[in-house]
Amino acid sequence: MTFLSRIRINPLRAESRRLLTNPRAMHGAVMGGVPDVVDGDRVLWRLDADDSHRPYVYVLTPGKPDWTHVVERAGWPDADGDHALVRDYAPLLAQVSAGREFAFRLTANPVQTTRTPLAPSPAQKRRREAAAPGERIRGFRHAHRTAATQLEWFLTRTGKWGFEVPAARTEPAAPGVAVDAAVNQGQGRRPDPNPAREVRITGRSRHSFAKGGRGPHVVFHSATFEGRLKVVDPTAFATRLLRGIGPSKAYGCGLLTLAPLPAPGSAPAPAPSDPPVTPGSSPSPAGTPPR
Repeated sequence: MTFLSRIRINPLRAESRRLLTNPRAMHGAVMGGVPDVVDGDRVLWRLDADDSHRPYVYVLTPGKPDWTHVVERAGWPDADGDHALVRDYAPLLAQVSAGREFAFRLTANPVQTTRTPLAPSPAQKRRREAAAPGERIRGFRHAHRTAATQLEWFLTRTGKWGFEVPAARTEPAAPGVAVDAAVNQGQGRRPDPNPAREVRITGRSRHSFAKGGRGPHVVFHSATFEGRLKVVDPTAFATRLLRGIGPSKAYGCGLLTLAPLPAPGSAPAPAPSDPPVTPGSSPSPAGTPPR
């Protein structure tokens, strides 16, 4: 069975500050809550710290986890409230079907692969110099560092991930929109081939740390995407939910979380990490723990 957890972090504790600033340290804390991880299992996690006073860690695990050590060292072990919620992921997977729409949130590491980087790093230079004459060198990962290229990376790959991001819409129509559309149709204008999409980048970060404190230096860039998606290929989509999207999964990238969308004319949709579920109730339709 697969489970989705939400762990609340106390940002004032010393251990919390270490976890919040070092993806490798957070990876170690996450893996410490999952017993008997076998080859092929994928553990995904994401830190949502857009509210610095209420940071949360979301974790998707192939079995039921135990977050006691995280709560004791980085939470409020003796305070009231739900500090580590765990929900069965099956209700979400059961609702994945072609045409279903969800609000979503994803933190990913947008990269491209090239064999001829314009500004190779020292490690990449050493790899190229060590290659034998005529040897085919494996491509180097190059980070997308601007919001425009990160968004393009995301939108050009949604098809293979099993979903699409619908064109942006205004409901009800803004003043002049309906009139302009009628005028355009009368003049025989074609629809915009590249319309704005229901997605935005809500956070961008550069991460830099040394493995084990003194090991090789790791640098990567992440971007957080939020918006609305429509399932196109349920099998491919379910695979991405369980296996993650993009590289750097060990360091908090790749976990796609969902929230239900309201019916037309009802209240606005909740944030992807904040569905309307009360503690102790059954999982939400999107399988995301409540905040």
